[in-house]
Amino acid sequence: MTITEGYLDHPVFRLVGDTARELGVRAFVIGGYVRDCFLGRPNKDIDIVVEGSGIALAEAVAAKCHAKVSVFRNFGTAMLKYHGIEVEFVGARKESYNRDSRKPIVEDGTLEEDQLRRDFTINAMAFSLQEGDFGALIDPFGGIRDLAAGIIRTPLEPEQTYSDDPLRMLRAIRFATQLSTEEQTFTIVPESLQAMKDMAGRLQILSRERIVEELNKILVTRRPSMAFELLEDTLLLPQFLPEVSRLKGVETVDGKGHKENFTHTLQVVDNVADYEMEAIGQQRLKDYDAEGNATLRTAPDVWLRWAALLHDIGKPASKRYVAGQGWTFHGHEVVGARMVPKIFERLRLPLNEKMKYVQKLVNLHLRPIALVDDEVTDSAVRRLLFDAGNDIEDLMLLCNADITSKNPAKVARLRHNFEQVKAKMAEVEAKDEIRNWKNPISGDYVMEVFDIEPCNTIGQLKEMVKNAILDGEIPYTFEAADAYMRARAAELGLKPHD
Repeated sequence: MTITEGYLDHPVFRLVGDTARELGVRAFVIGGYVRDCFLGRPNKDIDIVVEGSGIALAEAVAAKCHAKVSVFRNFGTAMLKYHGIEVEFVGARKESYNRDSRKPIVEDGTLEEDQLRRDFTINAMAFSLQEGDFGALIDPFGGIRDLAAGIIRTPLEPEQTYSDDPLRMLRAIRFATQLSTEEQTFTIVPESLQAMKDMAGRLQILSRERIVEELNKILVTRRPSMAFELLEDTLLLPQFLPEVSRLKGVETVDGKGHKENFTHTLQVVDNVADYEMEAIGQQRLKDYDAEGNATLRTAPDVWLRWAALLHDIGKPASKRYVAGQGWTFHGHEVVGARMVPKIFERLRLPLNEKMKYVQKLVNLHLRPIALVDDEVTDSAVRRLLFDAGNDIEDLMLLCNADITSKNPAKVARLRHNFEQVKAKMAEVEAKDEIRNWKNPISGDYVMEVFDIEPCNTIGQLKEMVKNAILDGEIPYTFEAADAYMRARAAELGLKPHD
């Protein structure tokens, strides 16, 4: 089978093929680019496998097109950018593994041996770049057939493929989720799913960083729930995220059961994916840097997806049955927020503002709806805006996504309440600009007025001023704040310094 028109029109392919011929080696396009050609998916990352030195071919191609080449000799790879695409070169190789190690024994090999070590049949297809059969598809394992059928299958027995590199179990689930569309769902063959169950514990030899890389790619797909259902069914999820796995199941007392929180969580993650992409399309979401400068969001925010995934992880620990009332999860948002840093540390996720963002959203995710139990007051909205800051849009998106129920009347009531909060929020925001709130009274000013050294009283006075402004007790002006501070200070026995 020969494919040329459209797929191999980019000048880099002829350039690589001609250069390989001059060096006396054979070169092929392999992997994701070939797969995505047949799926009609855009892909600017091209992998070239060479029966010889990938580094030598990359350097020769770079010399011809005056491109800069990055060489990674420890891995035997090289990469260059040419006319807007990224091309990576590697020599064909065969690999063998020790049982308890992820470090393979690597030897030079042929194209066929290189294809044999690939993870899945749909990623083992190659296009020839040789002059005599340029564009010919080399597909020894029926990848094109599996692609048409929407099947994820390993070239070798799945036990061997997954034993060699356990990360491939996560990659199988990621590809099934990532490649699925409304028109076609990709499925993993049953023998592969069984191998994952049998070998789930082998994930322990992987670094947390490699696992998280796959998780992040899963979270920004169109329908992340598909992946997490597979991760749970194959016993992989408890290996690295037992907190989410523990959400599964329903306990019943006196004939009363609670919501199945695992299914609910996955529905929330999917809702966030839908709502976020809709908002991005309508240019309604912004990202903020450390200085508060805003830019329009153009791609999914993986940390928002993490917040959705973890928003209810405090429920198992806070679950209680109250006779005559039923099941409660009081304080689960606080419990969950405390769990976030430990999860991030264990998974080697960043412990910086990204973690704090996720923790904040988990902690605040009940607040918007809770505001309307009685009446949406200005002071309650001010406090929500103050606590959420520039993350308020993401918090509201998560809150909206969290409205799930089999009771249509309940959903309608909650959505009505949600719209009330949004309307009041817009009103207060326009009037008070609380999101960018800064205390009019600084610590230095307090020390200057009362001629005192640093002490707890300064913090107490600043907190009193802050609460008075947020509660609407005084206007958000320096004059009002100053007068209020002096009055409260007098009650504490402080007198202004002349």
